[in-house]
Amino acid sequence: MRRPELEYILTTMLESHPDVSDLLFTVDRPLQVESGGELKPVEIDPPLGKLTPFQTEMVALNLIGENLWHLEDLLRHGSCDAAYTLSEQARFRISVFSQRGNYSIVLRRLNTRIPTIEELNLPPILKEIPKETMGLVLVCGPTGSGKTTTLAALLGELNKQRAVHVITLEDPIEYIHTHDKATFNQRELGTDFDDYASGLRAAMRQAPKVILVGEMRDRETVRVALSAAETGHLVMSTLHTSDAAQTINRILGLFEAEDQEQIRIRLADSLRWVISQRLVPKIGGGRYPLVEVMGSNLRTQETIRVGESEGKTFYEIIEASYPFGWRTFDHACLEAYEKGYITEETAIMYCTKRGVVTRGIDLIKKARGEFTTQITNLRLKPIGPPGESSSTGIPKLKLK
Repeated sequence: MRRPELEYILTTMLESHPDVSDLLFTVDRPLQVESGGELKPVEIDPPLGKLTPFQTEMVALNLIGENLWHLEDLLRHGSCDAAYTLSEQARFRISVFSQRGNYSIVLRRLNTRIPTIEELNLPPILKEIPKETMGLVLVCGPTGSGKTTTLAALLGELNKQRAVHVITLEDPIEYIHTHDKATFNQRELGTDFDDYASGLRAAMRQAPKVILVGEMRDRETVRVALSAAETGHLVMSTLHTSDAAQTINRILGLFEAEDQEQIRIRLADSLRWVISQRLVPKIGGGRYPLVEVMGSNLRTQETIRVGESEGKTFYEIIEASYPFGWRTFDHACLEAYEKGYITEETAIMYCTKRGVVTRGIDLIKKARGEFTTQITNLRLKPIGPPGESSSTGIPKLKLK
């Protein structure tokens, strides 16, 4: 397969449906794209039908190109991540992986323009994050929840506000940041550095004020990131966790029991913000971000040091700080429902505590003058004279 043929296939897939986010190549399946959160087949001329192992392997090798580091990673570990630019049309993050002895490929389409916080429908409180001068900021969520896009928006906001040196460590580089007030140096794993821990150590000697770490994957990366945050750097990174509480537990779980007390103290002093995200179906098509926001105060620091207990959970701390811009996923669900972005079913499906959200939805409906239940036309059954038996055969009491 030659490069023009590959680019023709990719271009056809991009133009096959509106708002294409992912391109998929899987053996025994046709070409597929993800549009609006659903997989859809793609027709091409000449038709390909179901892909063969040889075809997916040729596509994978052409996408990887001559990068021996990625090729070795694929052969040794069964998967590799890379980046690919389709002329001037689009840029992709590529994941090539082995399954049942064959290769599959997923291409995630990247935006070439840095989005803003407003465009992403993120809470306004996130504009406070680029003002931080030191500490640790974590953006969390499952794969495909928009963590990298949120980090790009935060760095874009910082680029407008502060004249500082920013170093990014990414796998691969997704958003290309232009120099505005800030100066950016973007490094790619496998091309510019070997692993996140060594890249972080090197970055601390390169006079940055802000360091972006693509992902905290292991204990050593977390340890070095904490050291960087403690020595006057603003460190921003991602974790594959579902909420703030799980994020803290995941970090602590990377360390041995005898080290956890010290890590709790360091994390309590360094952690500034935990942003957790979930992308949910939006009314009218597309997806909407539900965002949980937890900052740092005396209560969060104490809970990180000693652990959660009754009445002192991260959920309750965030809930109490709602007037200051923090929010739980339940707050986010109710706000999105009230503004008409998501349905009642979606709000209940993606919330944390269903009882809280159900009661909140009932209050919203009541304020709108809508019914809060499907049960209607209820009437009291007439009761006969005192002393008569009811239909159940139980004698009725005679009032004196």
